Amino acid sequence: MNENQWIHKMGEKKKKGILILILTILIASIAVTLSSASPEMTVYVNTDGSGDFNCDGIDDQVEINKALAYVAEHPEFTTVHLKGPNTYVISSSIFIGSDTVLEGDSTAVIKLEDKADWPLEKPLITQIDSSESQNITVKGFEIDGNHDRNKEKGRGKGYYNLIHFLNCKNIQVHDMYMHDNHGDGLKVVKGSNIQFYNNTIYKLGHDALYVIYSSNVEAWNNKITCRTNSGLRIYNGNHVKFYNNVINSEGEGGAGIEIQKAGSSTVMNDIEIYNNLLYETNAAGIWITGYGSVYSKDSAKDVHIHNNKFYKTGINPGADWSGGVVLNGFYDTLIENNIFDGCYGAAIAHKEVDNEFSSTGSGYTTIARNNIIINTQSSSTAGEGYAFYNKLENTHSFILQNNCLLNNAGGNYMYASSESDMQADPALVEQLDKKGSSAENLPCAEALQAGPQELPYEIDEHDTDAGQEEGPESGIERMISKIVRFVKNIFLSFTSGESDNENLKTALPSVVSDNRLKEESPNTTFRETEYMDLGERSEGGKYRDVILFELNQLGGTNNIEKATLSLFWYYPDEARPEDTILEVYRPEKWCEEHVTWEARETGTLWQNPGGDWYDKNGVSQGSTPYATITIKGSILPDKRYYELDVTELVQEYTSGKYENTGLLIKAKVENRNYIAFYSSEWQDKNQRPKLTIEYTGK
Repeated sequence: MNENQWIHKMGEKKKKGILILILTILIASIAVTLSSASPEMTVYVNTDGSGDFNCDGIDDQVEINKALAYVAEHPEFTTVHLKGPNTYVISSSIFIGSDTVLEGDSTAVIKLEDKADWPLEKPLITQIDSSESQNITVKGFEIDGNHDRNKEKGRGKGYYNLIHFLNCKNIQVHDMYMHDNHGDGLKVVKGSNIQFYNNTIYKLGHDALYVIYSSNVEAWNNKITCRTNSGLRIYNGNHVKFYNNVINSEGEGGAGIEIQKAGSSTVMNDIEIYNNLLYETNAAGIWITGYGSVYSKDSAKDVHIHNNKFYKTGINPGADWSGGVVLNGFYDTLIENNIFDGCYGAAIAHKEVDNEFSSTGSGYTTIARNNIIINTQSSSTAGEGYAFYNKLENTHSFILQNNCLLNNAGGNYMYASSESDMQADPALVEQLDKKGSSAENLPCAEALQAGPQELPYEIDEHDTDAGQEEGPESGIERMISKIVRFVKNIFLSFTSGESDNENLKTALPSVVSDNRLKEESPNTTFRETEYMDLGERSEGGKYRDVILFELNQLGGTNNIEKATLSLFWYYPDEARPEDTILEVYRPEKWCEEHVTWEARETGTLWQNPGGDWYDKNGVSQGSTPYATITIKGSILPDKRYYELDVTELVQEYTSGKYENTGLLIKAKVENRNYIAFYSSEWQDKNQRPKLTIEYTGK
């Protein structure tokens, strides 16, 4: 190294050293500033007498409304907080005013009373008055629409909407669990600046989000299971973004996403739908329709649908509008870089659902390019399984460019054609789960970039949110942690001469299945119970569990930094004669539909009742677990997660060393040490089993 190079290197080291010193000082100053900041002024609602307002389980909206009225009348207060674990039963609406946050613990539940018999369009939560309200946030708790004890009303007719705002702006609804009602989740009419995110929505009576004559709407990171209508719906609205959502149905409902324009009074020319996963929807994955009186081309155009994945959308064999994307009445819709896999009827189709949704005029054009369309299936009413189906050929046309097509049951085109689409080599399909792999010589190689660029359940670590608002202390700790990590990365690059440009990612794979194995019921499959139990109890014998997480989204990465299995312990509330030492092993392949204590699938017994497994050393029925933790017999459930480090096992699965067969969890010694954790069927999403995977993209 010559003298000039040495001087330059020392100068660079000095610069980085000064930067580290500055950032270290910033850490201290930020911590002091945040710790001395005034806490947000909050009014608390509880049931045990400790709240500012206290409910008794009857007409609880009275006390909640008093709390909200107090905040509305005292500008120095901003928030009403519902304490959990409590269920607040309401017999009338809750009213929220401007500049107000209604929040709650994840264990706080607002529940509609039995046999409420409310009139049409009376919601559970709404604004205080009909004049324009603004800056309203609802977050963090659960709303139970109590569908089954109010069956005298029909679904989808406007009864018991969970949240409804009229003429409001700056609305946020997030980190909510909303389920089992007769109407919409969030309905907004003539609103603006609406944000709907990080919500879990299960089987509502209409749309999860229904926005009418509104603008500037965003919905992201929601997990929605439809029952009666759609997941996300816009009617005569504009400036809309729907992204990073997971939407499905369980044999009911309509489209996953619904875009509607009626008549000439509104413009819809700025709508973007991207990075969503739509699977097994009852009808179309996305349904777009214009109808009614004549409207101009510029008022219904340029919907952009890109980088979504459609998997087996349109499972209802009686729905003519089954498929991936079904549309009519919009000009210049652009559908690009999506994956359509196993859709029913047609992947992309021009159709009118019925005479009500008939679009006037002609010259409607849809551009579809660089999509992967494979395995389209036949439907008895929606089509024979086409990639493209133009049922409106007199008024609508496709422009098809560079789409990659394979194994579509009815063929690639019905009343459509292309000169640049290509038939895929089967090797392409093998590459779909291997982003970044070398495939330059494959047909449609450029289409390998189709589909979600970041799956909805995979986000940067700095965006991870568990669903509850952080308190001041945890907020300080988190910010300091971020800065420390940043400093650490700079320091590492300073010492190693390399820069770590890859963000650490966090994946939260979904549970495919968790099943109890019960010695005393050796031939019974336990898949849908709300708990998973381990150990031994004198009256019930031994208990073990198998659990399987979906890991395909991680591809073949070898860069798993850490994998943590978290189980929420809740039972029993008494000391146990013996400690419970939990152990995790790699099981033989098992069938989630049929696994029992005796059998791993129909007609195939375990060689060892209670499960066949391999230990960390690859020994069959070995005793060296991949992970272990001891829960003392003298302690009681403290309502929190217990964690097991399963990094090595997950690494073996994602690297391809072993097929992913999940985890077998058992007690080391099964003797008077029974405990139970919540399962994936448990109603509170914040207490279900979870697998947290940290990895880099290198």
